Amino acid sequence: MNTPASAAPRAAESKSASAIPASTPERILQRLDWQVVRRLDGMLQGDYRSLFYGYGVDFADLREYQPEDDIRYIDWNVTARMDAPYVRQYAEDRDITAWFLLDLSASMDFGAVNNSKRKVLIDFVTTMARLLTRHGNRVGAIFYSNGVDRQIPARGGRLQVLRLLNDLLKQTPPAKSALTDITPLLRAGLHSIRRRSLVFVVSDFICAPGWEPTLSVLNQRHETLAVRLSDPREIDLPDVGLMLMEDAETGEQLVVDTHDRKFRARYKEAAAQREAQLAESFKHSGVDALSLSTEEDMVRAIVRFASLREQHRR
Repeated sequence: MNTPASAAPRAAESKSASAIPASTPERILQRLDWQVVRRLDGMLQGDYRSLFYGYGVDFADLREYQPEDDIRYIDWNVTARMDAPYVRQYAEDRDITAWFLLDLSASMDFGAVNNSKRKVLIDFVTTMARLLTRHGNRVGAIFYSNGVDRQIPARGGRLQVLRLLNDLLKQTPPAKSALTDITPLLRAGLHSIRRRSLVFVVSDFICAPGWEPTLSVLNQRHETLAVRLSDPREIDLPDVGLMLMEDAETGEQLVVDTHDRKFRARYKEAAAQREAQLAESFKHSGVDALSLSTEEDMVRAIVRFASLREQHRR
């Protein structure tokens, strides 16, 4: 039997990307501007630096290392001479180039009919792209399904957001074949993104193991955030009797009795173990992770994440 990481109740799985409401990119952007961006403006009070640390290109000063400083900025030559660790400080560069590395594999279609993980991904990417380009920054994206499908060069402006949204809506769900491996997606980011950038890796991380070292290298070169998408039914099965479960990645099917308490307990335990392993993987890779559920208010999740990042920054 498949683990909760790759198995999902078929009854809850949307059939395809057609489950996303048939709206034009313009109307979707208007909806998000009204329902999400305006609320974020009020709750974050326009201070998006709590979400994006920012980075600099101009050297400003040296100072002694303090706990929780980023070790990437240690100046090893000065450290050797002074016999104490010193870090470089940079003048903040407010001109951000952001990249979205997007996992669009088959498992992203899981969720309630009107709110799959794919829809949450589209809403999140559109919202972040809108926030960034509205402040004069540039955004680009790399699409991945069974392999790296396309790359959208980084540009600024509202038209870039609409282009990104339009391409996401037109993306065809991949055929089910084998468990996704997002390592090629991360490598594509390493090879394609030249200038130090803000990188969002958006995925449910239902994938083959071994991606952690590449994510760690990506985080050393760029400010990298992991955006983990999930659905509550991947963690806690409802008691609905006999159910046909289908592996969203491979198409393998199995009939299970969800009325069996012991089965639901094993399912939940396996899911909890995977959640713990994933949290440990993010920690070892050095990236902050934002968790977005199909049943959670996106604005509250983003504000909570911004608050945690602000605490870490202090």
